[in-house]
Amino acid sequence: MDPIQLPLGVRLRDDATFTNFYPGANAVALGYVERICEADADWVENLVYLWGNSGVGRSHLLQAACIRVQDRGDRAVYLPFSIVAEHGIQILDNLELCELVCLDDIQMVVGKPEWEEALFHLFNRLRDAGRHLLIGADASPKKLGIKLADLESRLSMALVFQLQALSDSDKLRALQLRASRRGLQLSDEVGNFILTRGERSMASLFDILEQLDQASLQAQRKLTVPFVKAVLKW
Repeated sequence: MDPIQLPLGVRLRDDATFTNFYPGANAVALGYVERICEADADWVENLVYLWGNSGVGRSHLLQAACIRVQDRGDRAVYLPFSIVAEHGIQILDNLELCELVCLDDIQMVVGKPEWEEALFHLFNRLRDAGRHLLIGADASPKKLGIKLADLESRLSMALVFQLQALSDSDKLRALQLRASRRGLQLSDEVGNFILTRGERSMASLFDILEQLDQASLQAQRKLTVPFVKAVLKW
């Protein structure tokens, strides 16, 4: 079955997969999201809410879930409200035709009456159709400031996970996992050097790894501290 057409400006990241996600303290959340994506997931809670600060991996997990469901041949859609809110509430029409709906950055539309009403009706349609809904936000449901009581009641029934930031040792393992998927060998020495000198967010660290991967391929060089210094001009 063809995937749902994503709105202009939205693209699933090729590297947003479950195998590329280093869970750290988020193993339980990862396991539950993976179970939602199974073909026989009717027994699983159909509304799951992931929240946490930027960089903890909620968008990664939502996109990975979409990719997993699409890969098995079913319909799934990823809608980050930070990008798609400008399209208006009609973007929520007919989403109950999807096996899985992933709504990211929901905090961007909460507090707006027309959006809260539209989300409430979408949640009902998805529930009645037996579909699964994954929600991502930067705050817990109680801290979102929802004005519509019915919507607040619906979200109160969600299975909620707060995603935790990775420790420095976990960040090193996450970098090494991503490097190995690219065919790169990232030693503890080089990884710790990058962590010491680079920006702290995982998105920035992965961008650095992407830059080093391309430079390594072009120069046919292994990743060493001197090579990293030269490429990144540190």
